[in-house]
Amino acid sequence: MIDLLLYPATLVSVLVGLVAAVPIAARWLRVAQREHYVPAAVTRMAWLWVAREPLTAVLLVLALGATFAAVLSGVPPLGPYWALVAIVLLAAVPLGLPVRGRTARFAITGRVKRLMVCWIALHVGVLLVFVWLLDFGAAAAPAIVLLLSAPLTDLALAIMAPIEKAASQRFVTQAQQRLTQTGARVVAITGSYGKTSTKNYVAHLLSAAFTTVASPASFNNRLGLSRAVNDKLVPGTELFVAEMGMAAPGQIAELCRQFPPSIAAITVVGEGHLQRMRTTDAILREKSSITDLAPVVVLPIDDPRLAELADRCRAAGKTVITTTCRAETDADVALVPPSDAATDAEHWSIRLGTGAEPVPVSIGGVEHAVNVAVAAGIALAAGVPVAAIAARLGDLPGSQHRAEVQHAPSGALVIDDTYNANPVGSLRALEGAASLAAERGGPLVVVTPGMVELGPVQTERNRAFGAAIGAANGLLFAVARTNRAALLAGYASTATSEAPGAIAVDRREAAVARAVEAAGDRGVILYENDLPDHYP
Repeated sequence: MIDLLLYPATLVSVLVGLVAAVPIAARWLRVAQREHYVPAAVTRMAWLWVAREPLTAVLLVLALGATFAAVLSGVPPLGPYWALVAIVLLAAVPLGLPVRGRTARFAITGRVKRLMVCWIALHVGVLLVFVWLLDFGAAAAPAIVLLLSAPLTDLALAIMAPIEKAASQRFVTQAQQRLTQTGARVVAITGSYGKTSTKNYVAHLLSAAFTTVASPASFNNRLGLSRAVNDKLVPGTELFVAEMGMAAPGQIAELCRQFPPSIAAITVVGEGHLQRMRTTDAILREKSSITDLAPVVVLPIDDPRLAELADRCRAAGKTVITTTCRAETDADVALVPPSDAATDAEHWSIRLGTGAEPVPVSIGGVEHAVNVAVAAGIALAAGVPVAAIAARLGDLPGSQHRAEVQHAPSGALVIDDTYNANPVGSLRALEGAASLAAERGGPLVVVTPGMVELGPVQTERNRAFGAAIGAANGLLFAVARTNRAALLAGYASTATSEAPGAIAVDRREAAVARAVEAAGDRGVILYENDLPDHYP
C-alpha cells in the first residue's frame, strides 16, 4: 500500500512523467515504423544508441542511478527529487535521436495510432503496478516505466502484430482474386542482395514478349505485394514479377502461399539477414523455401549450396534453369566476361540454352553479373525468344541509388550506391570506383556509414571495407557512429603513407560537402550506403 503522505509527490512525478513520455513515445514509435514494426527491433536499436553514443550511455547511467536513489530514499524530500531528475534525463535519451526525423518524417498512420493506444495502455498498466509495489518509493515508478519504454514498445508491437495481420487480410484476399481474374503468372525473386535490380532486369526482358507488371520499388512484403497487385494488375497482364523479402523466418513461404509462383529464382545467399537470422544456414533455408511451390526454378549454381538446391529441385520433378558467370561451369545460361583482360570490360558473352552458341552482349561494369544471368534465365524459362533476350541485355535499366554513375557540377564523377549496401557489393563498387579514379587521374573519395544488419559479422565486415579503402589509397569519410570504429580501424590497418586519410563526420551532409571539395574536377566520389537517422 502507498502511504497517504506520498500521494502528492507521486502525483507530481506522474505528471512530469507524462510530459516526458511524449518525446519518448515519438522516438520509439518512429523507430518501430522505420524498422517495419518488427518486434524486438526497438530494443535492439536502443541498445545500439547506448553502445555507440557515449553521451547517451552517460545519461542512461545517471538516470539509472537517480531512479535507484529515488527508490531507496523513500520518503520525501529526497525520493521525489531523485525521481524527477531521472525522468528529465530519460526525456533526452537517446541523445541525438530526433523526434520528428530528418531523413524520413514520422507518419501518423492508422497503424501508428493503433500502436500508440496499445503503447499507452501498456505503460499505464506497468506504471500502476510499480506505484502499488514500491510503497514509499512510488514516486520512482514513472522513471522505471520510462526506462522500460523500448522493450514495452516491442511488447506493444508483438501484441498488435496478429491484430494488424487479421485486419489487413482483406487486401491480400483482394490481390489473390485479382491474380485469378487476370490469369497472370507470378515470377518470384528473392535473395540476400540484388532482388530489386534483378526484378527490374526481368521486367525489361519479359516485356519483349509478354505484358508484364513488376512490383514497384521495394514493395516486397505481404502488404506491399498486395498493393502492387491491386493497384497495377489489369486484364491482359500476363506476368507479375514479385520481389519477395523477409524480416523473420517463414515469411518467404507465406508469400509463396499467398502469391504462388510459376517461376521462382534466388539471386544470392549472403550475410544480409544475419541480424535476424543469425546464421547463413538459416538464411539459406528461408530463401530456399521460394522453390517449394514453383514448378520452374532458376538458380545461380556458382554457389555450391544453390547447386545442391538445384539438384534437389530436379529430384522433386521441377524444371530447373541453372546460371553461371564462370566460363568453365556448365549451365543453361552462362554469362562470362571477356577472357582477354585488354578487351573492353563491358563486352561479355552469353550462352542461352545448353549447347547454344555464345552471343556477345554489352554489360555495364557497375552491374552485378549474377543478377543479369538470373534475369536472363528467368526470361528463358518464361519463353522469351533467345534473340530478344540477347538484344535487350544491352540496355538494361538501372536501379535508383544502386551504382548510379553521375557527373557532379564540379566535374567529379559520382557513384551513388547508397541503397542496400552489402559486403560483396560494397567491395565491387569500391573496385569500380578505384578503377575510374585511376583512369581519370584524380583522387578516390568514399563517403559511407558502413553496413548494417550483419549481426555477428558486422564489425568484421566493416573493418574489411575500411581496410579495402585504405589499400586503394582512398580518402574515407566515416559517417555517424554506428560503424565508425570498425571503418577507421580497418583503414588504419592498410593505409600507407600515401593514403590521404580517414575522417570521422557526424552528418552525411557535412561529409558530402567535404567530399566534393576533396574530389576536385577529376576525382571519383563513391557514396556507399546511407543510413536513416534512427541509427546513431
